Amino acid sequence: MGMRRVFLLGATGTIGQATAMRLALRGHQVVCLVRPSRPGRPAATAAMDRLRQTPGIEIREGNALSGQSLRQDGLRGEHFDAWVSCLASRTGEPADAWAVDHAAHLQALQACREVGVEQVVLLSAICVQKPLLAFQKAKLAFEAALIDSGLSYSIVRPTAFFKSLSGQVERLRAGKPFLLFGDGRLTACKPIADEDVGEYMARCLDDPALQRRILPIGGPGPALTPREQGMLLFEALQMKPRFKQVPVALMDGVIATLTLAGRVLPGAARKAELARIGRYYATESMLVWDSTQGRYSACDTPEFGQRTLAAHYRALARGEVADQRGEHAVF
Repeated sequence: MGMRRVFLLGATGTIGQATAMRLALRGHQVVCLVRPSRPGRPAATAAMDRLRQTPGIEIREGNALSGQSLRQDGLRGEHFDAWVSCLASRTGEPADAWAVDHAAHLQALQACREVGVEQVVLLSAICVQKPLLAFQKAKLAFEAALIDSGLSYSIVRPTAFFKSLSGQVERLRAGKPFLLFGDGRLTACKPIADEDVGEYMARCLDDPALQRRILPIGGPGPALTPREQGMLLFEALQMKPRFKQVPVALMDGVIATLTLAGRVLPGAARKAELARIGRYYATESMLVWDSTQGRYSACDTPEFGQRTLAAHYRALARGEVADQRGEHAVF
């Protein structure tokens, strides 16, 4: 379809960065609206410097949560063909989720339609298949609005990201065991690299077969349980495997206590929600949900890319890469 002008939100995240690069490599003109730079964010600053130096990418500073800033600082009344969103709430807490994953996206959808956007590529998450948490419900609410908008859309639902599964590297280096919930076989996923998600997002803009669809996507198989992920990490670090099992019932007790305390202490309520998010990921697989069979299905979860979690762990062990994990820092 040739070169198009693309408005991108969420470029400061690692997937947003990868998506911007892949779009530019495909010959599109990409305008990224990002938060103003400030001290204390060296990783984000370095990433923006790389994007600024990439032909075909323009960085504009503003506030993606403000309709006025979207229009004045981002879109500037110029014509755009497509909107790509890698924007997501940082914590998943209810107020944050509904403000970012839903309200900000609705606002951006309207603003983008005003400047001619006819196609949208949205980064969502595979966990919305079984929505129990606020951020999942917020994402689904916007997905529904996007589908009803009449615009061409691609809703990309990736499985677990490498950085989300790399939080225990320093624990192991410090001589501590790898933490498992239950026996470490309760869940499984097909981890996918940020670069591969970015490439897939970019392809959605050009491939009609990926449009007007909800697209679950994982990395190259097989699906891995947390125990198998731990074994890969021990192997990469050349260490003898040591595991510590944490009963799911213990998490339930913590959630119940924090929920009760949260009735009078806002801080406890916040921690309770974060604990519920942690429990969800500890007990639900990041694979396609087969509603007819009532189970997660690895074989029904599409695969994309060549990068593997094992190779990522080896690169981490050698110090060749460093994950920008932010809110992914669970451990």
